[in-house]
Amino acid sequence: MPQHSHHPQQPPPPGSAGAAAGNGSGTNPIPDSYFTESRKGEVNELRRLLREFSTEKNTSRRREIIKKVIAYMTLGIDVSRLFSEMMLVIETRDLVIKKMVYQYLCNYATANPELAQMCTNTLTKDCNNDDPMVRGLALRSLCSLRLPEMVEYVSEPLRRALDDSHAYVRKTAVMGILKLYHLDEDILERNGFVDRLYDMLRDPDASVVVNCILVLNELMARGPDGGMAINRAIMLHLLNRMGEFGEFGVVAVLDLVPRYIPANDEEGYQIMNLLDPVLRTTNAGAFMSVIFAFLSLAEKVEGMKEQIVTRVKAPLITMMTGGSTELMYVLLKHVDVLIELCPGVFDDEYRQFYIRFHEPTSVKYLKTTVLAKLVNPTNAPDIVAELTECVANTDTTLSRLSVRALARIACRNVGGEGCAESIACRLVEMVDLDIPHVSSEAATAMVDLLRKNPGLKEVIAPPLPRALKYVTENSGKTSVIFLLGECGDVVREAPYCLEKLIDSYDNIKSPDVKIALLTSTIKLFFQRAPEVQKMLGRLLLKATEDVTSQDLHDRALLFYRLLKTAADPKVVQDILATSNNIAGSSTNFAEESCDDDFRQLLMQEFNTLSIVYGATNDNFIAEENQVKLVKLPRDHPLDSGAPPAENLEVNNLADEMQQTSLLDNNKTAVAAPAPVPVAPTVSAPAPAHEVDLLGFGTEPTPAPVHAPAGLSLNPAAALSGEEYQSMWGAVSDADAHVIILPLTSLPASTDVVEEPLAGLSVKTMASGELESELKFFLYGQESSADATFYLAQASISKTSSPPEMFLTIKANSSSNDRQKAEQFVDVMKAALSSFTQ
Repeated sequence: MPQHSHHPQQPPPPGSAGAAAGNGSGTNPIPDSYFTESRKGEVNELRRLLREFSTEKNTSRRREIIKKVIAYMTLGIDVSRLFSEMMLVIETRDLVIKKMVYQYLCNYATANPELAQMCTNTLTKDCNNDDPMVRGLALRSLCSLRLPEMVEYVSEPLRRALDDSHAYVRKTAVMGILKLYHLDEDILERNGFVDRLYDMLRDPDASVVVNCILVLNELMARGPDGGMAINRAIMLHLLNRMGEFGEFGVVAVLDLVPRYIPANDEEGYQIMNLLDPVLRTTNAGAFMSVIFAFLSLAEKVEGMKEQIVTRVKAPLITMMTGGSTELMYVLLKHVDVLIELCPGVFDDEYRQFYIRFHEPTSVKYLKTTVLAKLVNPTNAPDIVAELTECVANTDTTLSRLSVRALARIACRNVGGEGCAESIACRLVEMVDLDIPHVSSEAATAMVDLLRKNPGLKEVIAPPLPRALKYVTENSGKTSVIFLLGECGDVVREAPYCLEKLIDSYDNIKSPDVKIALLTSTIKLFFQRAPEVQKMLGRLLLKATEDVTSQDLHDRALLFYRLLKTAADPKVVQDILATSNNIAGSSTNFAEESCDDDFRQLLMQEFNTLSIVYGATNDNFIAEENQVKLVKLPRDHPLDSGAPPAENLEVNNLADEMQQTSLLDNNKTAVAAPAPVPVAPTVSAPAPAHEVDLLGFGTEPTPAPVHAPAGLSLNPAAALSGEEYQSMWGAVSDADAHVIILPLTSLPASTDVVEEPLAGLSVKTMASGELESELKFFLYGQESSADATFYLAQASISKTSSPPEMFLTIKANSSSNDRQKAEQFVDVMKAALSSFTQ
């Protein structure tokens, strides 16, 4: 322990009056503090207090002693000499003390491996404590030792904790697997932890499931799947439990959706319906995750992305305007990307992007850029006026960005008739302003505007001679000189303006200004040769002797030799006459164009820092830490050459029921007649026209099927087609339960499914065999006081292997109990026992 110069003395007991007044006068006591400089002998005093710990009856006094030890440890004072005494203190029922002792043990066991064995034994013993909080704290501390030699000692308590009866212990054990993985990667395979984590996705506690998802994603991040492996059963199971998860868990599940490939369009729509309630969340992370999920599901559906962005526009803007400034900036970056993805969707909300005086500069700059992308003929006057007001702002960067935004609007020509001319007039006025940076930016903007709209030359030309006198920035001066060369046929005094610059050539420091002067003078020479010939000669002489810029020297030498040796001087004119104009109002400058491939890569990293930076993650994340987006499962991606699937939205059954037959004898998929109430199904005698020609006798009667205990169904229940559709539409998609029922074999026909179901009072409203699937519309009524109806839409794909029955179940009760829905499925399982696993 460090030695101190002042005289050692016995410390007052922690929390006593003497401690309060020890560092000051009695009239001005200072508060107790554990983070004060230690004095010689205090560690020994703490040792004495710890040895008397068992006899101390005052709980707060006991806690004060341990707090003092932790305070010394936090200050960096070596209190490892108290390790043995702290080991004895751990035998307490006070969770506060136990937690502090665990912190102490883990800290010094990591720094002193020779003490780790003693610490491990103590923590392992506490992993079997009767109190689940103690078991969880002990296991967390045990997994936090970070000693590779202790891995084998930790594995067994960790394996037992995965099966613990308390959720806190199980979720702590799940995170412990991740800690062990960073110590020994092979431990996963030796102990089968990965398979155990996948099994625990069915855990009844939502927090355990969330931890499993997070741990599996990190464990498998470097694997071929780019995270945890997902299939149809896992995805639908997690989505159906969305209501149980907190905001953090919802984000974890939503992050899996962009990696999932729906089996067909119907499944994609059903997933969207399940996710729709999440749009009402106030958590920005969950909201952006569900947007990404929607966009990924609609990736192959034409026109769907525009509908999705329109749907999320209002809540997104509300969240953007009502959050913190940091959140506002991040959401603005995502809005910017969505505007590029779906132009025109946000145009009617342009006022929400006006600049507020209290906003930080980063938000103001971004809003200025976004405003220029929202312009249409209707809102153009308002946006142009708003940006013009920002030009005079005292923030020079905002002022420059506003001028550039005006130029971008005029160049894109999206403001309707007369908009470009109006902006050109405003830029001319800005050139004459006595604000250097505004004049310079306006001149540069006029260059771009002239290249896009050569017809505006008459508007742009008049202020150029006087602008050359007071534009001081090199970029602005270069632009004015360029414009004089382009407008030499309109500006009569253009040669004389340039002549003054040529005469003061030695005072020009910028190579860009000199190059622009050379180019514009030669352009004027071919327009007005008598006036320009002599000054061009002086300029070429000075430029060819100028060694400050290699580019300038080479250009001047090239022009001089061409003019001197070419048989026809118009060769130089042809070189300079190459058009700088960009034809077509829809054509952007190269620097403004966003590559479609790059935009697609960027959208794959939506809701990440890639959107904020405007670059894919390989530009700012080391290669070994990158996680690629891998679509799963690979066994059923949508076939791009397959015919489009029917519109199978959950709440629209009319078209689907027309594709199936209503319990007719042929069981062919023909148009159904008007639905009628279905009588209870009974065993019918063999038709008279059926004769046993081969003498095999009648088919053996199958063994009776008994309903499982739990849900009892009414055998006399009946519904008409209209009642069925009305009940189905009355229950929202968010309250539907989607369940996968694995099958051992594919039923030969709809008959072999309907008959055993009818035996347990599960009625069939409609059924039919389509080209790629067997489809059923089923219902049953609970034999209880509330007489709840359970409606089920079932489909069995003929192409999936192994076969599965995909069930969407709705109940017309207010409770919408998932347990009852699963009991209804249990009845179906009992009826279909010959097909189910």
